Amino acid sequence: MVKYKRVLLKLSGEALQGKGAYGIDVHQVNAYIDDILEVVSMGVQVGIVIGGGNIFRGLQGTNQGFDRVKGDYMGMLATVINGLALQSVFEQRNYSVDLLTAIPMSPVGKPYSKPAALESLERSGIVIFSFGTGNPFFTTDTAASLRAVEIDADVLLKGTRVDGVYTADPEKDENAQKYSTISFKEVMDQGLKVMDLTAFAMCRDNQLPILVFDMNRKGNLRRIVEGETVGSLVC
Repeated sequence: MVKYKRVLLKLSGEALQGKGAYGIDVHQVNAYIDDILEVVSMGVQVGIVIGGGNIFRGLQGTNQGFDRVKGDYMGMLATVINGLALQSVFEQRNYSVDLLTAIPMSPVGKPYSKPAALESLERSGIVIFSFGTGNPFFTTDTAASLRAVEIDADVLLKGTRVDGVYTADPEKDENAQKYSTISFKEVMDQGLKVMDLTAFAMCRDNQLPILVFDMNRKGNLRRIVEGETVGSLVC
């Protein structure tokens, strides 16, 4: 018995670099795919949006000197690289997964559309969304919230290196207290950083809950879809 039947999993690009300074750690990718395939075997459908910071910031170090629009397109291209990496590892597991791109990029991936995404989810249980929203000035957080709303996901899962939402940054304040559940209004009133404001407002306005959790703890994804209290739920 699962609590969530369709989820959108948002991962940062940095999550794929493991302990490296940049790039893609195949062992880390495989660990994430283990967890994803475990919940798919339980009947859960998983849409995946991943950032590109491990590629773009790793190669350039800083955005200084780049035109903002071109810089954003470079970042979106980096998400495609990460999406291809995930797709490749899935295929090595004999698991066919579609990579959908926000703009036409044949033969790299299939153009995104809601029907294409739903068909992919029904067929394999997994779909990877890349190239952000297809527009500059929007983050991959916003792409994640947009795709989650479009595919009627039950929850947006934001996998991070911390295990939830705290009253302050737990890496800087040892007295920071973790929330198990917090409302959208409380997040806004307290100025807590969950997602960027555009992404956050989209989730709030569409009544899409956000669950922030530690993706690096093995089994957390399964625990979440089974309804265990993991991370922090914003609703």
